[in-house]
Amino acid sequence: MSPFEAGSAQHVVGNEEQQRAARLALLAREKELNRRRDELAAERRRLPWVPVTQEYEFSGPDGRLTMRDLFDGHSQLIVYHFMFGPDWEEGCPSCSFWADSFNGMPVHLAHRDPSLVAVSRAPFAQIERGVPAADGLVVPLGVVGGQRLQLRLRRLVHP
Repeated sequence: MSPFEAGSAQHVVGNEEQQRAARLALLAREKELNRRRDELAAERRRLPWVPVTQEYEFSGPDGRLTMRDLFDGHSQLIVYHFMFGPDWEEGCPSCSFWADSFNGMPVHLAHRDPSLVAVSRAPFAQIERGVPAADGLVVPLGVVGGQRLQLRLRRLVHP
């Protein structure tokens, strides 16, 4: 029996009034969840910024880049961690799924002035071989000495 069939076998069947009442109760909980998620996101945006005092290098299609280069003249930087280990043949399937949508983002990001980059622990030459769409606008970059950056980010996210 598939998971769908197993779930269906135990599902409650009711009339339209019962379904509507249950749906409205759930909708109220969903709206509360959204309100609280918005509050949490606002708190996250108010966290203090941390200056980057250490130099980090990245490898990309045009060679080595510094963290400053990643800003590409923008006032903000969005860094997506594209999971692709140095010993992997290809990138993470979920990261690849999300990366497929990156090239549609510039028109939306232009309203807020961030630069968007995807970074990975793998060297760029390996990323080029393992990411079929590596010819798009947003290409995952390799982090030169990525262990230092990864440890720093981990300390910031998981103190």
